[in-house]
Amino acid sequence: MAYTKPIHTALISVFHKEGLDKIVHALHAHNVTIYSTGGSLDYVRSLGVEAIPVESLTGYPSILDGRVKTLHPKIFGGILARREEDHLAQLREYDIPPIDLVIVDLYPFEQTVRSTTDEKTIIEKIDIGGISLIRAAAKNYQDVVIVPSREEYEMLQNLLEAKGASSELEDRKWFAKRAFRVSSHYDKEIYHYFNQDESDVSLKISVHTAIPLRYGENPHQQAIYFGDLDDNFHQLNGKELSYNNLVDVDSGIMLMAEFKNASPTFAILKHTNACGLATRSDILTAWKDALAGDPVSAFGGVLISNSEIDKATAQAIDEIFYEVLLAPSFTDDALTILKGKKNRILLQLVKYPEARRQIKSLLDGFIVQDVDRVTEDLATLNYATVRRPSDSEMKDLLFANACVKHLKSNGIALVKNAQLIGMGCGQTSRVDALNQAINKAHAFGFDLKGAVMASEAFFPFPDCVEIADKAGITAVIHPGGSVKDKDSIDYCSSHDMAMVITGYRHFKH
Repeated sequence: MAYTKPIHTALISVFHKEGLDKIVHALHAHNVTIYSTGGSLDYVRSLGVEAIPVESLTGYPSILDGRVKTLHPKIFGGILARREEDHLAQLREYDIPPIDLVIVDLYPFEQTVRSTTDEKTIIEKIDIGGISLIRAAAKNYQDVVIVPSREEYEMLQNLLEAKGASSELEDRKWFAKRAFRVSSHYDKEIYHYFNQDESDVSLKISVHTAIPLRYGENPHQQAIYFGDLDDNFHQLNGKELSYNNLVDVDSGIMLMAEFKNASPTFAILKHTNACGLATRSDILTAWKDALAGDPVSAFGGVLISNSEIDKATAQAIDEIFYEVLLAPSFTDDALTILKGKKNRILLQLVKYPEARRQIKSLLDGFIVQDVDRVTEDLATLNYATVRRPSDSEMKDLLFANACVKHLKSNGIALVKNAQLIGMGCGQTSRVDALNQAINKAHAFGFDLKGAVMASEAFFPFPDCVEIADKAGITAVIHPGGSVKDKDSIDYCSSHDMAMVITGYRHFKH
């Protein structure tokens, strides 16, 4: 069987016509017979190239509002027939021409789902004939070239320019690979539409957009991002985002989502953990107080604001070295200042992520969980101690709780006047996390008297609240749930400390 195959006939049935003109002219120049359907037929003829209507081949018109055009043995026989004598004899018997090239572009189902909720409109964009043509031609790649989407138009154009109206086996196999890539992704999108309540437990991932990264967590590791970064932010300046940049950016956006409707808030993250966080009446003050929380760790960090960056804030930020800055907007003066260093990454936040699931690979498999969307408020809290928190303590407790939710476990957040003044994270014991937080606060000159403490999980013993009390902390928030909760509650009550229990643990590993 010859590996090089001439292209004598082509079937064109596409949704997107952009970029198809050069292909049509090239096929015509090589005397390729073109069969086509509907709008594709009109388009080919508009280029001054004759094409044969599929109806002339099948003997049937397009029926059922266009749902059935190519689903016919005279089409699929010509595509699926092996170029061997027994199959070719059957083609001659039934007057079926072999089809050597199939160019298809599916109805835009994915884009339609994004643009409307009208079920009838969405269902009509489930392509049946097109996906069947793609699968049939890809199956018979030994003899047929399949172009499954407009992404491959340029590849086909290059093939026609390099080899004329012919292809080699490696070409056809490459196009077949692309075809099954398209079909599997299309099926995944349709499945997800029908499984909106996620009652059918099945993990299907298909992402066509891939961005090679400079490297992974370390230079010896390769890395790729699958997805569209423009969905969440626009890059305004700086070098390409790295693997570590993206991990930190994701953590920063998820943290700031807790404060997206708050007064001006600034956060500084290092290795996914917040080392500075403050809410103030203006963004410049929020920046200064966030930086004051840990100016040492801020070096080389990721910065994120929930408010526009103005000139004065940009000038203050420009005094330190950092990797990434995210904000919903920047004034022109601010951008001029911040773009002064070409490698500095500036991102304009478009929206906060809307994903409902988190996926992680491990043990040659995957684990999937709901995104932690719980944000406690006054209505959900249980007041556990004799003394209730004051209004100012309550505000700080909710602030601290939103922060500690995004620290690696074991985590502790110390807050005073809507400012993170001490944090401990990733420790093997909660006592260690608390001591780390207290030591940080003292190291940067903060007075813990009147501060509050948040823990992302319960206290198994009263040791943490005792340490906090002796440090000057006056109120505590945590999930509760320990068999010894009463010991911690009793200690707080007997030492005039306030404690509230949320009922929600926020482990983060």
